[in-house]
Amino acid sequence: MSKFYASCGKGLEYLLADELIALGCQRATAATAGVNVEGELADAQRAVLWSRLASRVLWPIAEFDCPDEHALYAGVAALDWPAHMESVHTLAVDAHVSGEAITHARYAAQRVKDGVVDVMRARTGSRPDVDTDQPDLRLNLVIRKGKAIVSIDLGGGSLHRRGWRQKQGEAPLKENLAAAVLLRGGWPKVYANGGGLFDPMCGSGTLLIEGALMAADVAPGLLRHGALPPTRWRGFDFARWRVLCEQAREREAAGLAALRPVFAGSDIDPHAIRAARDNEIEAGLAGVIEWNVAAVESLQVAPARLQAGQVIAAQSDVRHPREGGDPETSESSRDKALDSRLRGNDALAEPISSGTSASPDTNAKSDAQTPGLAVCNPPYDARLAADPALYRALGEALKRTVPSWRASLLCGDPALAQATTLRASKKYQIFNGAIECALIVCEPIARIGHAERKAQAEDAAPPPLSEGAQMVANRLRKNLRKLKNWRQREAIDCFRAYDADLPEYSAAIDVYTTDEPQPRTYLHVQEYAAPSDIPEADQRRRLNELLAAAREVFAVPRERLAIKTRARGKGGSKYGQFDQRGEFIVVREGAARLRVNPFDYLDTGLFLDHRPMRLRIAEEARGRRFLNLFGYTGAATVQAAVGGASETTTVDLSATYLQWCSDNLRENGVTGSQHRLAQADAVQWLEADRGRYDLIFCDPPTFSNSARADDFDIQREHVRLLRAAVARLADNGVLYFSNNFRRFRLDEEAIAQFARCVDISAQTIPPDFERDARIHRCWRLEPR
Repeated sequence: MSKFYASCGKGLEYLLADELIALGCQRATAATAGVNVEGELADAQRAVLWSRLASRVLWPIAEFDCPDEHALYAGVAALDWPAHMESVHTLAVDAHVSGEAITHARYAAQRVKDGVVDVMRARTGSRPDVDTDQPDLRLNLVIRKGKAIVSIDLGGGSLHRRGWRQKQGEAPLKENLAAAVLLRGGWPKVYANGGGLFDPMCGSGTLLIEGALMAADVAPGLLRHGALPPTRWRGFDFARWRVLCEQAREREAAGLAALRPVFAGSDIDPHAIRAARDNEIEAGLAGVIEWNVAAVESLQVAPARLQAGQVIAAQSDVRHPREGGDPETSESSRDKALDSRLRGNDALAEPISSGTSASPDTNAKSDAQTPGLAVCNPPYDARLAADPALYRALGEALKRTVPSWRASLLCGDPALAQATTLRASKKYQIFNGAIECALIVCEPIARIGHAERKAQAEDAAPPPLSEGAQMVANRLRKNLRKLKNWRQREAIDCFRAYDADLPEYSAAIDVYTTDEPQPRTYLHVQEYAAPSDIPEADQRRRLNELLAAAREVFAVPRERLAIKTRARGKGGSKYGQFDQRGEFIVVREGAARLRVNPFDYLDTGLFLDHRPMRLRIAEEARGRRFLNLFGYTGAATVQAAVGGASETTTVDLSATYLQWCSDNLRENGVTGSQHRLAQADAVQWLEADRGRYDLIFCDPPTFSNSARADDFDIQREHVRLLRAAVARLADNGVLYFSNNFRRFRLDEEAIAQFARCVDISAQTIPPDFERDARIHRCWRLEPR
């Protein structure tokens, strides 16, 4: 099994990981702006042809130490380049560098080119030419943390270029980002159920054309590459590529024959509409999409093709072609297994590659609002001024024309998203190039107003709580009264409201209130594993009663209720991944703003029981050098930085958590080289580091068995860990050590040899965790 890397825009990583799994890759792990993949060369080539989300597919051929330019040249020159290319081939090199040794990407690319050319000249007597536009072989270089990785760009360039775009408007949307907008909006499922696609500000037609090609099961790489392979790399399996393309063309023919013309777009600019029509023809979709010249403010009804009866008439009883997956099979057991792995994800973001084939709904609604998807990428960047009034007009137009539909809108930022006046059921942070955007999904577009909702509530009051649910509700209200004065005095917006207070309702309920002008409340419910002798039916009934009580007491809608099951094993709580909604909210803790994800993981990114410890760090950090070991999402680092730390260093093995930490720092305006992030095993990093720190926070997991490092057990390793950490303390430095392993025993005799140690656990347990004083233990250490 080999490893390769697929890059993508930031915010698309989880969608891309799901897509690659559905395409047959063995494993796909989201990283920052890409996915680390395990699979064969055939899987990588299939991704080049079929991925709608990837920017590039990179097949590594070498990795070596790269402390300077000389090492870079030597590492490249050590490779057997005649095995990778012929001297008559052309060459291009893309480089991405970070660190202090080599700081100029173009210079690094030049040194790689020099190494390749020199080897080819010495071995073959001639040298390859450079062609930066359409090279026979495109190489990719990444230099990071003193390591260089040289890869073959299997797609020969950016995969977002589908090959159909002949004309474009100002600031066009990249096709792979358009695919993400469609997938987050659930377009494959909408189309399979008989719905249509509408873009009221369509520009040159990117979203509509991409949506039609998805529905027609057209491989995105077919038109881009045509009959030619995407690269002349000698390791490329050209015979396999031809088979893949032949199978893709068969699927394309069947998909286009069955394609229903349920697509419509409008734009105020007639030049943009002409460009859209030309692009539609170039994409092989002539006549499929209805185009109209119209200002969004003037839209009063849905386009004719999408009005009453028209979508129904466009339906057929042809089974929708499979999307993505393994092109070599149809309804194989492998496809079904891949499908089931994806159905656990966000229902509104079901990847088109998950094999969502389904017969159109023959009982679809026949009124003027047959459910469909409205998509839009309204203006927002420096070239196209972002006008909140235009966003309001867009929202009002969608409410008038397709009120019962779903919408997936790529907005410039949360403020512009809010200007639409549409209520988002889901929000995602994604990047359009360097621009951070807000993608909102609204379902339905027009929600019931307050007055109508109140009238409906009076006519149909919710059923009364059961006896068990009423007990939970009473306990919740009691807890809220008890915590009220403390919460008001300390300005606590995120807290634990319930922690198995009633033993038969064994769960924890945490409350998260957003830091925004109109705060929203989210509930995070963790159901503890019940004893094995409790019938499953009783478990489900009790959980439902607890949820009913929580919703009544806190008056939260279902979409703001995150429900988790927490099973305890020998190594402590198991971290798991859940909805993958990619929805972050921002909450306040003291002076810091912190990003929380209620839905995607077992934990939210903010351990509430450590609130007093983080606030203590904020108080003690001014002017000090701060080190956060096992940094998780960096909440303690943010508190130190906001508290005035002169520098911070955060160490964690997870790239996902380090990216989260980076986002948290940026949320507070904390940037610069004095705030370092290190992806490393904490113990090994400590033993190799020579820096000095005035304040260290160390909150390790109970157990870790990451593939990137040796197994870690806090009971076994804590003396070694603390000795290494104390050795890094400056004079008068302080180390705070915490963990939540309930059976942990500090080796006081061994610790006493190198540190003075005081148990401060009681000072770090907040009032909302008083019921469980063993939620964590905490010590203050100073060097002897």
